[in-house]
Amino acid sequence: MSVDRKALILKAATQSFAQFGYKATTMDLVSKIASVGKGTIYTFFKTKEELFEAILNKAEIELKEAMNCGFAKDDSQISFIHSVFNLLDSILEFRSDHELFVKLAQEVRDIGTVQALEGIRRMEQFGLEFLKQRLDLAIEKGEVRECDTTITSYMIFRLYLGLATEWNKSHSEPLTKEQIKENIAMLITQGIMKEARSL
Repeated sequence: MSVDRKALILKAATQSFAQFGYKATTMDLVSKIASVGKGTIYTFFKTKEELFEAILNKAEIELKEAMNCGFAKDDSQISFIHSVFNLLDSILEFRSDHELFVKLAQEVRDIGTVQALEGIRRMEQFGLEFLKQRLDLAIEKGEVRECDTTITSYMIFRLYLGLATEWNKSHSEPLTKEQIKENIAMLITQGIMKEARSL
């Protein structure tokens, strides 16, 4: 039975990046974890950056599947806003379930490694683009009024992530998922002004 050495190397590299972070991962470390010679790694990946890129590409595919599953929960009985929450939940679960992104976020916070920051940004940008596409589709269907979907998807995404991940750092009582969703839904569907006024 032949061994898929490239898949073995990718698995070992993912483990190394997740356990030690981008900065501390070396080709020597990956070869040790994969139990292959360093030369074998270089037949597939010329640099650590190229190896990291391959892992991010694989993660993007997995994230897309997770987001499609989150949005697939939608049917004609579920409102657009609930579909968006299913999507945002799937992104947050993906981030928290994947040790790689937990470690990259920690590395960004602790030492600010540029590549780790880029990895996090790339996944978030992928999520934002997916959300924007869904907003564009909802406008076409007449479910959502005309708006700048790039800005709107960014506001919804950041608000959700901020309340789900940052709130607890400065408040003694964490918000429940229901509280987060209720408040965001209220802002999106009703706004906070008693009377509509133009700027």
